[in-house]
Amino acid sequence: MNTTSAAQRVRDAYARMQEAERPEAWIAVRGLDDLLAEAAAVDARAAAGAALPLAGTVFAAKDNIDVAGLPTTAAAPSFAYEPERDATAVARLRAAGAICLGKTNLDQFATGLVGTRSPYGPVRSAHDETLISGGSSSGSAVAVALGVVDFALGTDTAGSGRVPAALNGLIGVKATLGLVPVDGVVPACASYDCLTVFAPGLDLAAAAMRTMTGPSPADPASRPWPADTPLAAPPAPRIALPHPGALTALDPDFRPLWAEAVARLEATGAQTAVIDVQPLLDAALLLYEGALVTERYAAFGHRLDADDTDPTVAAIVRGALQYSGADLAADQQRLRATRLEAAALLAGFDALVLPTAPLHPSLADVAADPVGVNARMGTYTNFVNLLDMAAVAVPAGRAGAKGFGVSLIVPAFADQIALDLAARLTGTPAPAYAPGGCDLVVFGAHLTGMPLNHQLTGLNARLVGAVRTAPAYRMHALDTDPPKPLVIRTAAGGASLPGERWQLSPAALGRFLDGLPAPMTLGKVELDDGTWATGFCAAEPAGEDVTAAGGWRAWRQ
Repeated sequence: MNTTSAAQRVRDAYARMQEAERPEAWIAVRGLDDLLAEAAAVDARAAAGAALPLAGTVFAAKDNIDVAGLPTTAAAPSFAYEPERDATAVARLRAAGAICLGKTNLDQFATGLVGTRSPYGPVRSAHDETLISGGSSSGSAVAVALGVVDFALGTDTAGSGRVPAALNGLIGVKATLGLVPVDGVVPACASYDCLTVFAPGLDLAAAAMRTMTGPSPADPASRPWPADTPLAAPPAPRIALPHPGALTALDPDFRPLWAEAVARLEATGAQTAVIDVQPLLDAALLLYEGALVTERYAAFGHRLDADDTDPTVAAIVRGALQYSGADLAADQQRLRATRLEAAALLAGFDALVLPTAPLHPSLADVAADPVGVNARMGTYTNFVNLLDMAAVAVPAGRAGAKGFGVSLIVPAFADQIALDLAARLTGTPAPAYAPGGCDLVVFGAHLTGMPLNHQLTGLNARLVGAVRTAPAYRMHALDTDPPKPLVIRTAAGGASLPGERWQLSPAALGRFLDGLPAPMTLGKVELDDGTWATGFCAAEPAGEDVTAAGGWRAWRQ
């Protein structure tokens, strides 16, 4: 990801940290000698040819995530402990060559969306010291926005991996619950906690997420990708937008930026329609205003009487004492019903787009109304984990110094669709996050722009790139509607035919094969690099031989 040596990148990060003068963003920083020793080992491994996709990068970890050698405080010094091992996600990043610079400040016990609820001090916005950074992953976002680290880890229960991204002009990726293991993470609300990434761009954010993703035996809630994982957004995605009545919380200064973001999506070919998102926003209230807050009490309620407990955090979590087990069961059942309602509401859409945060308040605003301002910050984020959805937060401009962003929200395991749509908004290539699936090479009517290509894109297949067969094939055109080719391997007189490589999930490939009409079939096709791939082929020729045209497109033209 980075051509700079790990050692030089560490020195640059140390220098930038001193230059930035934001000590409140950090709780602990590793010593330079320790960092350089690890960097030397990374550089040596890279020089020896090791596959280190994140070599030459440095990252920070929110201080509720275990990093061996540094205490974990969750922004409560009396809670601090020395972890014996890295959290699984951190260990995977370090194994890929990334170096952890240190631990960052947060809203205590990851309870808040403002970044001010910490005995280590409020974290100021990267762009205006009078404004909040957003929380709870406040220090991580600011460390990236100031250019100290290449990316940073946050956690996200109610929006903590997305709100600070919006306020500081960053990408924030909140994957489907369970894709990234959370062992070694101090729980806030265990059923809905996840690890997130902040980065300046989609490519690095996706690379870090890919590295961390995968089940862990240490995390019983971790989940694998399912067999029907969508691998790409369709060419003309259908996007749900909120009814104007749901935007009353939005800062008037942000309304033009919201309209511009929607217009950018539509300019890429997205089809938009307005829906009533109120059921989702109502579900969001359950996280703090219902019995689900008892999970926070279960996680750290025994710490509320400590001298260093933030009073706002303590007051919120003590609210759990009014609820019974029956109340919790009732609210969990309400969530199950709302998940069904949300699925019906979003049926036929590829994603929902919402503002990430409705406002960017000042430190003074939060001091005057710490609970009310915080509640408004989670208007459009609180429901996502509760309803088992994924989201990518994308910066969408500034109103003066105030940062604004939008979020692409998708059902569980449709993370790749959210990233693809985020790429449309940012005007950058779409990075791959979901696993590669099954290769399929096509040579005719299923090529991009050809009449049957929709059969692939309708299955959320992903275009990988151009291919050519080995010079051992001939092409015949079937007299069908639309015309389709047969690719036949021949012992002599063959040609190298151009085509495309696509990837489908295993379930999508099965559905595709099930729908193939005779005499079309799938088999192994040899490519010009000597490898073999699954593609259309046939044992016997039929129809007109069109090999001399040099490929299906050329023949059709």
